Amino acid sequence: MQRNHSSELQMSGTLTKRWIIYLVGIYILTLGISLAIRAGIGISPQSSLTRTMTLIYPGLTQGTYSFMLELLMLLFAYLVLPKDFKLKNFAGLIPALALSLFLDLNLMLTSFIQLEVYYAKVILLAFADAALAFGLFLMIQANLVLIPVDLFVNTLFKKTQKKWGNIKTVFDCSLLVVSACIGLLFLGEIKFIREGTIINAILVGQYIKLYTYLFKRAKASKTNDDPTLING
Repeated sequence: MQRNHSSELQMSGTLTKRWIIYLVGIYILTLGISLAIRAGIGISPQSSLTRTMTLIYPGLTQGTYSFMLELLMLLFAYLVLPKDFKLKNFAGLIPALALSLFLDLNLMLTSFIQLEVYYAKVILLAFADAALAFGLFLMIQANLVLIPVDLFVNTLFKKTQKKWGNIKTVFDCSLLVVSACIGLLFLGEIKFIREGTIINAILVGQYIKLYTYLFKRAKASKTNDDPTLING
């Protein structure tokens, strides 16, 4: 998941309010992931990996595999920059656990969705990506702890000093390669990596740009309508 720390766009408010926004964002994010899975034409790199694992060993849920991946990323973040690793980084496991639980819940709630018509699958995926992006947008605005996957990407950014976007792209591609290799090795075919994976990569970024634009417009409108905010 992409995380862009922009101070001018982050929501203000009490810590409790920001945690509520953060958790709501996680729930909407996992709803989007679940709907994308039900569309059945390809999902994001991280989801494709954890979803593939459920086919190899169905004894564990996708949410469980997702949390295991977060634990692995936390370890990798430490190994990349051990001196920069702080105890507070473990706080990222709280939203990671919430994400895992919400994911399993939403997968259960959406299990009735079975589409046969291709265009309906594309429409569902577009809606799923809109929900996923909005959940991610809320998490960014809440500006709280990084979940381990994002922490690892940020750690690589600090270590290499390369462009964040390039690092994120390489990371996502690496997850795709791992997912494909595991699928070929254990299942004899690549699973969950299709045209929807590309659609996801394009739409999520565009949706976030749209939400950011709308949020800035709403914030500017509120400021103009309230003289105390202008004068204060």
